[in-house]
Amino acid sequence: MTPSPITIFRARRILTMNPARPEATHVAVREGRILGAGPLEELAGWGTYTLDDTFADKVLMPGFVEGHSHAAEGTFWRYTYLGRFDRMDPEGKVWPGAQSIEDVVTRLQEAERQLGSPTESLAGWGLDPIYYGDRRVVRADFDRVSTTRAVGVMHASGHIFNVNTRALELAGLLRPGVNHPGIPLGADGLPTGELKGPEAMTIVGAHVGFDREALANDEAGLRRFAKLCVRQGVTTATDLANLLPDDAVSMMARVTGEAGFPVRIVSFRRFQALTPEQVVDMAVKLKTKSTDRLRLGAIKLFVDGSIQGFSARLRWPGYYNGAPNGLWYTPPEAITGVYKLALEKGVLVHSHTNGDQATEMALDCLEGALLDQPARDHRFTLQHCQLADAAQFRRMARLGMCANLFPNHHFYWGDQHYETTVGPERAMRMNACATALASGVPLAIHSDAPVTPLGPLFTAWGAVNRRTASGRVLGTTECISVADALRTITLGAAWTLKLDGEVGSIECGKRADFAVLEDDPLEIAPETLKDVRIWGTVQGGRPFPANGA
Repeated sequence: MTPSPITIFRARRILTMNPARPEATHVAVREGRILGAGPLEELAGWGTYTLDDTFADKVLMPGFVEGHSHAAEGTFWRYTYLGRFDRMDPEGKVWPGAQSIEDVVTRLQEAERQLGSPTESLAGWGLDPIYYGDRRVVRADFDRVSTTRAVGVMHASGHIFNVNTRALELAGLLRPGVNHPGIPLGADGLPTGELKGPEAMTIVGAHVGFDREALANDEAGLRRFAKLCVRQGVTTATDLANLLPDDAVSMMARVTGEAGFPVRIVSFRRFQALTPEQVVDMAVKLKTKSTDRLRLGAIKLFVDGSIQGFSARLRWPGYYNGAPNGLWYTPPEAITGVYKLALEKGVLVHSHTNGDQATEMALDCLEGALLDQPARDHRFTLQHCQLADAAQFRRMARLGMCANLFPNHHFYWGDQHYETTVGPERAMRMNACATALASGVPLAIHSDAPVTPLGPLFTAWGAVNRRTASGRVLGTTECISVADALRTITLGAAWTLKLDGEVGSIECGKRADFAVLEDDPLEIAPETLKDVRIWGTVQGGRPFPANGA
C-alpha cells in the first residue's frame, strides 16, 4: 500500500502550545493530521515529503478555538446592522455604528424603503440602548419606520427584542392585562415593545424574521460564518445554542462535509421547550451523527439573561443604578434534572450565567447532581459567569467545572458596567481571568459572536489589557499574560469542548489545524495584540487564505 503524501510546512516560528516542545520551525502533515513539529532533519525521518514554503515568513499557532459563538453571526448579516460600533461583515465591508436612537430609526427607514411587499417584515440586530441614556426604546420609535409591517430588532446581547405596534398586534400582545415578567408595560397598560428573555421573544420572533427553527437551517448564514472564521484564524467554532431540528442537522452535515468547508462546527442543542429527559436523549442521539467537521451531542442551557440588558440575576446589593433584578430563564429543578441525567449519560453541558446569583444557582444544582450521580472529568462549563467572585471560582474548581469568560465585555460595555450596571468595585473584577487561573479552574475566553465580533486575538487582547472603549483599565490585578491568553483561545477552549486530544496544540497525532499569522504575538507589545494580522488558516491540512474567504 502506497503511503499517503507528506507535506512539511516551514514557518518563521511555530508556537505549538505543546510544553514538551513549545516552539518549532517545521510541521509535518499527512492525511490532515500532524506527524510532528520540530527541525526539518527530524521530520524528514517520516519519509519522502514535499517542503511547502508558503508560510516561511509567517507564524503558525494552533488553529484558534472559539468556545462560545453562534453561527447566527453569519445569519444576522441578512438583517440591518444597528450596533453601536463599526463592524466588518463576512465579505470584509465595514458597516458604521449607530450613534443614537435617531440613527437606528433612520437606518431602519432606509432599509424599509428597499422592501417590496408592504407586509414583509423588517428585522435589525445589534441594538444597544444602554449607550443611549436612560430612555428605553419603545414601540413608538419603530412605528416611525412602519405601521403596516412588523419591525423587530434584536439587542446586541441577544436577550431582548424591540418591536413596533404591528408586531405586537400580530403576536396577539397589543392588549391590556398582559402579565409576564419579560413583557414590560407602559403607562397605557399596553406592552412597550420591549421583550425580555426567550419566552417573550419567542412569542414575537416568527413575526419579525427571528424564527429560531428557521434560522437554524440557514445554509447561506453557515457559509458566511465560515468565512468569518477564516478571517479570524478560527478552525474550530461552537454554535452554542441551536435547536437542531432534523433538516438543520442534515444541512449542516452536508455543508461541513464539503471538501472546501474550512472550519469544524461544534453545535450544542439548546435546552428549550423540552424536559430534561427529552433533551438528554436528544443529545445522545445527535452524538451518533457527528463527523470530523460537525460535532454534536452536547447541551446548552440558560440560567439568566444579560447584565447590560438588566435581565441577569445579581446577588445583593443588585444593580448599581437600582434597577430591579433580572430574570430566571430555567428553574433550578430543571437545571438539576439536566445535570444529573447528563452526568449519567456522559453528555457535556454548558450553562449560561451572567450574574453571580445565577452562577450560585448553577453551582448549587451541579453540587446536588454530583451527590446523586458522581462523575469524573465531566467538564461542565459556566459560560460568561462574568460576576463570579473568588469563592465561586474556588467552588468551581472543587466541583470540576470549567469557566469560559467574556473579556470582550470590558471594551464594549466596561464603562457602562463601571458607571451604571454593577458599579466600580464589581466592574473591576468582572471576567476575573487571573482569579480563575489561580483557583485552578480550566479557563477559556470567548466573543459570543454575534454579541461581539468573532475574533480570538481581540478577545485575548481584552483579557491581557482589560481596556474599555474610553481607555479605562478595569482591574489590573485580573490582567493575564499574553502566553496565558493565547492558551485560553487554543488548548483552554479545546478542553472545555473535550477536544483537547484533537486540537488546541501542534503535536503528533492531532488535527493539522493552524492559525497563520503575519505578526508574532509574543514579540509585539501586549497592547497591540488585537492588531496581529491574520493570513488565514490551515484546517485538516488544507490552507484557506483570508483574502480568498
